[in-house]
Amino acid sequence: MEKILNSAKELKKLRTIVTLGMLGAVAAILGIFTVQAGENLKIGFSFIANEMAGFLFGPVCGGLFSGVADIVKMIVNPTGGFFPGFTISSILGGIIFGFVLYKEPLSFKRVLLANFLVAFLVNIILNTYWLTILYGNSFLVLLPPRILKNIIQFPIDATIFYVVSKSLSLASKRIFN
Repeated sequence: MEKILNSAKELKKLRTIVTLGMLGAVAAILGIFTVQAGENLKIGFSFIANEMAGFLFGPVCGGLFSGVADIVKMIVNPTGGFFPGFTISSILGGIIFGFVLYKEPLSFKRVLLANFLVAFLVNIILNTYWLTILYGNSFLVLLPPRILKNIIQFPIDATIFYVVSKSLSLASKRIFN
């Protein structure tokens, strides 16, 4: 509950709004570099901005940011019709990143846990369900390739985020100290 309250308080700070705006621009740009890996599989890099928002500002800011960023990415680079289920998934992912990473020591284990939870709960379960609604395919037909993709992708995503966040942390210490 404390993380939710602290994260909600972050929304009152100008620094938070400005940083989220910059992360939004990063998310929109990274959203352009999405690779279609199959009919129902996409690999993208905008998770970095979503995860960073949760890490820096908590679950409330992470969820709001991820939802808005999903809609902005859809406007900037539409890759099909808009489906609100995927926006719900983005919000949930931002909330998970916020709960696991906000105001906690940055460790690879913690980043790996956050990415695993998002991969399993959001990408594999929820997004596969959204695809069954959207395209009428069987959940069990869509599930195996999505599991395989996420088993491969989540440790890569965790490593990318960990390296980027550690690098930014070191750079900010050099600049501001």
